[in-house]
Amino acid sequence: MTDKQENRIVFWVFLSPILFAFLMVVVIPFFIGAFYSFTNWSSAARANEVLEFVGFKNFTDSFKDPSFNYSFILTVVYTVLNMVAINITAFLLAVFVTSKLKFRNIYRVGFFIPNLIGGLILGYIWQFIFNNAIPSLGDLIPAFSFLTDPKNLILANRNSAVLALIVVGTWQYAGYIMMIYVAALESVPAELHEAARIDGASTAERIRHITVPMIAQAFTITMFLTLVQSFKQFDVNVSLTAGGPSTMFMGKPLFGTELLALNIYNTAFVKLQMAMAQAQAVIFFLVLIVISLVQVSINKKKEVEM
Repeated sequence: MTDKQENRIVFWVFLSPILFAFLMVVVIPFFIGAFYSFTNWSSAARANEVLEFVGFKNFTDSFKDPSFNYSFILTVVYTVLNMVAINITAFLLAVFVTSKLKFRNIYRVGFFIPNLIGGLILGYIWQFIFNNAIPSLGDLIPAFSFLTDPKNLILANRNSAVLALIVVGTWQYAGYIMMIYVAALESVPAELHEAARIDGASTAERIRHITVPMIAQAFTITMFLTLVQSFKQFDVNVSLTAGGPSTMFMGKPLFGTELLALNIYNTAFVKLQMAMAQAQAVIFFLVLIVISLVQVSINKKKEVEM
């Protein structure tokens, strides 16, 4: 047996446990779930009920469901705003911690730490801040006395609650995206900035004409990561707002901040419509794949243009 064959055997021996776990936990459940989306599967079904094939009924019923349509639209809006907020914040933090600053490594760690906190715990912490800490300012500062009114709570209004989700998402994820930008910024040759500085270019001009084009590949990665993370947001949504407060859509009262992942969860485990929830999950998966491919292709073209 040659060394090449031995290396190949060792490679597959070490890779096989990961492949087995991925197959059992992701691939097989995905195809089983896709099959159930074409049936009348329900957790409330009686044991003697026959599993029937219903075709695309669950998919068409999903698009007729006001709560699914609302959550879909809300998720798209949330994703766009969250992507912008996270990437702008992360880029500015990266510029800050790569400058000639004392204790910049400590700042890097501090900005990254929120990403290590679990989403459920993070949501409950910020729920306390929004419902208790911020209103208490009204007792300390007369100018903010309006905050003590329960009607003015941030999480009591649909629009401000969505913004609260964006704030928490940015606070949690910006530090992680910042590290990607930091790695990209540190790879930019210092000579380019020195030459531009000698020519009289300002900091903003150097960032626009040197830094941004040189780290275009990092933008492709960070945009993809924030797109996926925002689109499948679930844990913070559950613990921070639980989908509330209510709102009206298509003449029906709905959860005002129920993002798509939480809507699918509630369809399955609250409404007990398992097959429809699985159909919605398949739609969710396909839409996310298409949007991700379009986003990456657009960013790749911009890399070439830059």
